[in-house]
Parts: sequence; structure tokens; C-alpha cells
Amino acid sequence: MRPNRSIRFLGQFLRRPGAVGAIAPSSRHLARRMVDWVDWSRVETAVEYGPGTGAFTQEILARLPARATFIAFESNPALANLWQGRFPGREIHFGSATTVGSELIRRGRGHTDVVISGLPWASFPESLQREILAATVASLRPGGQFATFAYLQGLFLPGGIRFRRLLREYFADIETSAVTWLNLPPAIVYRCRGRGEPPE
Repeated sequence: MRPNRSIRFLGQFLRRPGAVGAIAPSSRHLARRMVDWVDWSRVETAVEYGPGTGAFTQEILARLPARATFIAFESNPALANLWQGRFPGREIHFGSATTVGSELIRRGRGHTDVVISGLPWASFPESLQREILAATVASLRPGGQFATFAYLQGLFLPGGIRFRRLLREYFADIETSAVTWLNLPPAIVYRCRGRGEPPE
């Protein structure tokens, strides 16, 4: 990560800590742990929530088949502009992840195969957690994959505890990765699958 992107990311955290959720962009170690479990050969549509400066985006695009559609959702205008400067050939949807279903329909896609999320779930109220998770599950194909992460210090906060409970409510299968210590702060990854079986 270039120093200027890190400084600008920190600036956004200081202005909107509840929306950004971290003092530094995710490391490449966490980014790879987020995406390496996905069966990218089957992906026709991929969605990213909260791409920030693009740490996860870089790893997604390195694996995404050339034919696939990619949609990023970012609600922070400064981070959206920074992201566009880093990925000039890609379009970013400026808005909430709650609109994922309507945006997929607008682009002629009935579902997405995978969602990679960089959202600060522990800082969200339960109503917003539920709204985004419900929209995500409704938009995933049967057996689709969803990955997000949690910082260690947030796991035992009320928002973090509630989010783990909601994941079990919304997804059929959930795995938790080992701790990624080479990240600031250290984090774990939740790897979830939607209900139903993927198409053959």
C-alpha cells in the first residue's frame, strides 16, 4: 500500500470512524485469506462491499475470469474516488450494499456467485446488519459464497457478538479462519455459503 493511500485512509477513519472502521487499509495477507477459498473458476458475477482503497479488489481482479462481471459498492465518496483512481477501468457503485439486488437487476444479473465484504459490521446497528445480510442472501445464487472479516478486538463487543449470531441465522455453513496476525489490527475471516446447492 502506497503511503499516500494509507494517509488518506487514516484521514477518512478520523472523519468517519463508524463508517470506515479501521485506521489502516487491509493487508495483502488478509486480502488473500479473504479470496483464496473461493472457487473463482465458477464465478460469473462477483460483488465487493466497502472496497476502500482496493486491497481486496486487487486480489479479486487477479483471480476473476475475464468474462465475469464485477460490481463494487462504496458509500464513502472520498474512498470511492481513491478507488477509481487505482482501478480506472472499473466502475464503482456509489451507495449502500443494501441496494445490491436492484443493482444486479439493473445490470441484467439475476444473482451473484460471491460477495467479498470489507464493511465494519461491528459498528453497525442490528437493523443495518440485518438489512445488508438479507439483501446479500437474497442476491446470492444457491450455494453462493460470502466472505467478511472481523478484528480481534471487536469480537467481544456487542456489535461483534450480535453479528456472529446473525451469520448463523442467515447462512447455512460458516467457517472461521485462523487469525491473520500480519494485519492492523489482527483479524479473522468468516467464510459462509448460502443455502441450497450450487448448480452443476
